[in-house]
Amino acid sequence: MTHLIMAINSGSSSLKFELFSMPEERTLAKGLFERLGTGSAIFTLRANGDKHESSLSMNDHQQAADYLIHALIERGLINSLTDIDGVGHRVAHGGEYFKDSALIDVPALEKIEKLGQLAPMHNPVNAIGIRAFMRQLPHSVQVGVFDTSFHQTINETGFLYPLPYRYYQDYGIRRYGFHGTSHKYVGQTCARLMNRDISQLRIISCHLGNGASLCAIHHGRSVATSMGFTPLAGLMMGTRCGDIDPSILPFIASHEKKSADQLLKIMNNQSGLLGISGISNDCRDIVSAIKAGNHRAELALSMFTDRIRAGIGSYATEMGGVDVVIFTAGIGENSVEVRQRICRNLEFLGIRLDEEKNRRQETFIQQDGAPVALAVIPTNEELMIARDVMRVGLAQRQEV
Repeated sequence: MTHLIMAINSGSSSLKFELFSMPEERTLAKGLFERLGTGSAIFTLRANGDKHESSLSMNDHQQAADYLIHALIERGLINSLTDIDGVGHRVAHGGEYFKDSALIDVPALEKIEKLGQLAPMHNPVNAIGIRAFMRQLPHSVQVGVFDTSFHQTINETGFLYPLPYRYYQDYGIRRYGFHGTSHKYVGQTCARLMNRDISQLRIISCHLGNGASLCAIHHGRSVATSMGFTPLAGLMMGTRCGDIDPSILPFIASHEKKSADQLLKIMNNQSGLLGISGISNDCRDIVSAIKAGNHRAELALSMFTDRIRAGIGSYATEMGGVDVVIFTAGIGENSVEVRQRICRNLEFLGIRLDEEKNRRQETFIQQDGAPVALAVIPTNEELMIARDVMRVGLAQRQEV
């Protein structure tokens, strides 16, 4: 039986969507609302090989949800509201409440909003999008798909910080990890392409975009990840510093009279590739500047890739070896230079890059006969969301 499933990703001033026909996993339409709240939103819709773009007087996510359904009906992509069987929502933080994707009812939505204290820039906005589609599509199942849930299999020694234990008990301060939907998707996809059971593989997934994280996937389960209590932790990123000596913060605060919010802005928005290079947070700009002889650009990219390489070594130790390293997201999927630098000096782990395959952007880029596979897998979080609506939402409704 065919089901129409909508995948939704609500941002503070945006709403990204994709309509799937499931279980055949066919995209019927996709698009984006931008600049919500400005009174002059931009709506983009791609369907049947065509692209439609318009400017709209629109203030909030509810108006976007209403307009989206109207547009889908007007273009004959659906006949009525009841055609959409389920809606999956990307939610940044599931805390310890949500160890898997979950049906969203009123109590679940209240928990998502409560977790806004851990993700104040994301969960409240995610909840606004959920409420909008609950009102617009009351007969559709609503499913939350959490960036953190895949990492709930990490054990206590891996998720606790060496702070007084009461901070975990009282405030939930621990490693949560993010990009879980992406790591899970590329891990499953890679195993399928290798014709291997994921339960037999030790995978290191490198999600490398403006935000970047590593994940050790041991026999299908996340056992370690680089992001922590927030997405600021771990690797150096486009504008985020990643892990640093925490004593740096009171030192800067004392010398420059910075507030906590100002320090967070520096670490989140002014650091990483941008902070070191002084040029850009975009890896393409950094690589171009390196070719022009820019020392700080070279320094930025070397720091970025050195930290990823060190993480791969650490996670191989965590799992007692590695069978496949996956590169995904904007940088991981597209940057020949970054993949080349990361694989450098890792031959002792069995990681042997084939330079020509890497330049040709092949799916598997390891040398023939190398013991560790190197895979370039485009991530598809929207499809993973749609799959989870089928698995969690519609399966449970059918059981009832």
